[in-house]
Amino acid sequence: MAPDDDPVAELITAFAELNSGAVEELDGEPGPLEFMRFVARNTPFVARGAAADWPAARRWTAAYLREQLAGHRVNVAVTPGGRADAPEPAPGGFVFAQPHEEEQPFGAFLAHVVAQEQGGEAAAAAAREVWYAQTQNDNLRGEYATLAAQVPPSVPFARVALRRAPDAVNLWIGNSRSVTALHRDNYENLYVQVAGRKHFVLLPALCQPCVNERRLPPAVYVREPDGALRLRAQPDADCVPFPLWDPDEPDVLATKYSHLARPLRVTLEPGDMLYLPAMWYHKVSQSCSEEGICVAVNYWYDMEFSGPLYPLVELVRRLGHATAAASTTPMTAAAME
Repeated sequence: MAPDDDPVAELITAFAELNSGAVEELDGEPGPLEFMRFVARNTPFVARGAAADWPAARRWTAAYLREQLAGHRVNVAVTPGGRADAPEPAPGGFVFAQPHEEEQPFGAFLAHVVAQEQGGEAAAAAAREVWYAQTQNDNLRGEYATLAAQVPPSVPFARVALRRAPDAVNLWIGNSRSVTALHRDNYENLYVQVAGRKHFVLLPALCQPCVNERRLPPAVYVREPDGALRLRAQPDADCVPFPLWDPDEPDVLATKYSHLARPLRVTLEPGDMLYLPAMWYHKVSQSCSEEGICVAVNYWYDMEFSGPLYPLVELVRRLGHATAAASTTPMTAAAME
């Protein structure tokens, strides 16, 4: 069906034609007015070097973090393959797989992350599990409060423009084996790279019909008495709406609209800041510093739900649901792993 015969296809195509195919790059951080222009357009940008002078960007080496957090116990997400909060194949379809969480001494956590990344004898013991600090619960002002003073409590231009403080400031520490599956959040997100690199694949919210969103029964990894991780269903929990399509595997689990998507890709270097607009889909992978770690901080500001954006995106979402079941490409569990 040609785009002009299908309103959804026409919408996605028109958006791609009217908007840039690359993430705009700024030399340094914007002012509040310039930032609000991006927010109003719901358009991402990367501000190169905007956080290069933050104390965190200058100090947060592996040795420094180990020293500052000595004796602290932290929450760690544990998975067998590095995919936390992601769709996983299961008998009868897919489940939304959540990580096993456990408290660990920070030193032991960091040693595992580094050993797994750098290889050698220590990597053999670490290879069976991927550990990631990713609690997303304002953890920098909670369990990592020792470090909080080394980043601004709020990004100044965002605080002025949005007239609010961030709902959460989160710290992320892991290695290259952790990959965040394609998803979206109802927050204006300012993401700051501290050590290593982050690689983002971005899709605008109007690409919802491309991502094959399904309501997935939740499951969680649990540690069995033998120490192994096994995925267990959560029969009393609500299903989770989540994309199945991966823009890096465009022919797998595609809908009839997936080929219309034009993913934007951007890599953050240490000191860079990405503005990720509310409701944009993003998949995130990472590569490590020479020390074998990847560290980032992000600020979540609650999005503005008034105005046309949210209702329009929800309308497109419903239209996408109406066509997804009939247009999904079959897929085996082996292909997903």
